[in-house]
Amino acid sequence: MSDALKVMLENIEQLSTKEKALAAHCLLTAMDTKIDSDVESEWVKLAEARSAELESGAVKSISWEEIEKDLN
Repeated sequence: MSDALKVMLENIEQLSTKEKALAAHCLLTAMDTKIDSDVESEWVKLAEARSAELESGAVKSISWEEIEKDLN
């Protein structure tokens, strides 16, 4: 284990939740250097399918206010 990782792990409890989330994001981003074109095309297909469902009326959208109310 590197000294840098040891220091981070020893001090992780001193970080705020926001700082921990930022550190996690940075670590994950650093790992994801290869772009997977298959994943990109699958996301596009999913987005198009969801959009078509909304436009056809097969599903209905809900507002952020409704979602927030359900969470509380």
